[in-house]
Amino acid sequence: MTPTRPSAGSRWRNVCIGLLLAVGGPVVWAAHGYALWGDLKYPPGFSHFEYVNPQAPKGGELRLASPFRTSTFDKYNPFTLRGSAPAYLSTLMFDSLLAGSLDETGAAYGLLAESVTVAPDRLSATFVLRPQARFHHGKPVRAADVKHSFDTLMGPHTSPAWKTVLQDVDGLDVLDERTVRFRFKRPNRELPLTVGGLPVFSRDWGDEIDPATGERKTFDKVVMDIPLGSGPYRIGPVRFGRDITYVRDPDYWARDLPVRRGSINFDRITVKIYRDNTARLEALKAGEFDLMRFFSAGDWARRVTGRRFNSGELVKAEFRHSLPTGFQSYVLNTRRPPLDDIRVRQALGLALDYEWMNRQMFYNSYQRVQGLFGNTACSAEGEPSAGELALLYPWRAQLPEAVFGPMFIPPRTDGEQTLRDNLRQAQALLRAAGWTVSNGRLRNAQGQAMELEYLDSNEAGARVVTPWARNLEKLGINLRFRPVDFALYQQRMRNFDYDVISLAFGGTHTPGTEYADLFGSEAAATEDSSNYAGVRNPAADAIIARMVAADNQADFLVACRALDRVISHGHYLIPQWSATTHRMVYNAWRLQLPESMPPYATGEEWAMFTWWSKP
Repeated sequence: MTPTRPSAGSRWRNVCIGLLLAVGGPVVWAAHGYALWGDLKYPPGFSHFEYVNPQAPKGGELRLASPFRTSTFDKYNPFTLRGSAPAYLSTLMFDSLLAGSLDETGAAYGLLAESVTVAPDRLSATFVLRPQARFHHGKPVRAADVKHSFDTLMGPHTSPAWKTVLQDVDGLDVLDERTVRFRFKRPNRELPLTVGGLPVFSRDWGDEIDPATGERKTFDKVVMDIPLGSGPYRIGPVRFGRDITYVRDPDYWARDLPVRRGSINFDRITVKIYRDNTARLEALKAGEFDLMRFFSAGDWARRVTGRRFNSGELVKAEFRHSLPTGFQSYVLNTRRPPLDDIRVRQALGLALDYEWMNRQMFYNSYQRVQGLFGNTACSAEGEPSAGELALLYPWRAQLPEAVFGPMFIPPRTDGEQTLRDNLRQAQALLRAAGWTVSNGRLRNAQGQAMELEYLDSNEAGARVVTPWARNLEKLGINLRFRPVDFALYQQRMRNFDYDVISLAFGGTHTPGTEYADLFGSEAAATEDSSNYAGVRNPAADAIIARMVAADNQADFLVACRALDRVISHGHYLIPQWSATTHRMVYNAWRLQLPESMPPYATGEEWAMFTWWSKP
């Protein structure tokens, strides 16, 4: 299974939107939420989200399997750089100023904040905290806690990705006990959503003396301290290496708010840890846990069987969603030769026979990834528009000529083109790059053979990459499969120590600052950034800046589509595949579902927050 690496900002993107009021001239966002481009679906005073059951009973337990590949966890702090925190901890234990809905894009409503106001010049956003908001130890959530959380995330002891996503935030002012104002370096419609989605934790978390220094512990030393958040769950029983249970707070301060009513229905959520996918699947079939989402077409087609399925206890279901496809891809590390040559990268992509793989290995269950923004209005198609060309032309010298023509479409093998045709084209590109075949191996002018390493943390990954490797052999290229344990895999990822990896990047309808972390030049040289391909292109930097600064939706879409063309035609990524449904197995004897799934639900979190336990 390809690991998912959302950027630090990606989970915030589903957090916010508000109320648009015209006040004699400038446009002002205020009141119960914030919207990126339009009106909110839910008006002031709404009762609950439409996709929840406000009468859902509380109680029972939801048993899940950890989606992580780690065999245990070694910290409770999900924000620091080193170590592994338990699955779902941040989601369940930390509230944010705003909370998103699952049936609209780029939208959010007040959670910790009772109101949000964005200045007419869009250079600041002011949040007023709810007086009833409480942390787990009973203390009220105050403006000083919000500032402490922001300052800590921007400090030296957290992942650099936070700094990238928050790079346009100039600072935070405490206006009074319950009011904070975020200041922005430049107008940016996305930033109220970004800061509104920041996790908020108490100043008391880790507030003790480090015996080694005699001073207050730095945040990187806050490791096994129980988190002090304000979310609906607390840490309950823990068996290291086996499971962790989150226990619902019966006095959760926000349980009757519109954004929470009808949700958070399980008394306990237990997350079990299994050593690999095979053990996880067998445990599901044995009834050890209640819900599992499937990413393997082979498992879904052939291995989801057994007596519990025959009896109706376990139900196999596909839930169609409207989420962006994302861009699951083979990532080529351009920091290293020969992958720094666009001709070599394009040739590698031509050797991937997706149509054969989908037919022979995936049971025709996938569709090919198309660019960065599939299934969204941001996706580029056909020839570039006049607006796109206006953004691209200043960088013509730094861009391949193909950027100025039709949008890149991954090569196919099921129509007029065949794999043989694609390999011929690849050979021509490699020759132009100075690589020729000698004694069955592709070599450069110095006689060095082209050897590439595909790094994975799962030995099962060999099955999927082998057809591509076989086709590369026909070009004289040796692609070695290198499985390593997950801890080493993480370390090598942080240090960009690989040639080729596979990642599932989450998509979004409203891309913003996080794309500087994915494709920005500064991030390319920043340890633990999400710029795994090492993209260093001034055109990408400039277009991301225009995308973030756009003050109307038309300009925003133009910038998104221009970026789509730059990255796609740069061949930094070899597109893989995506599914239009969530493939899930659930225990129908223990769990009750709402009538329908909201269009932008992500799977397990839909179950955690809106399902309930059967009596």
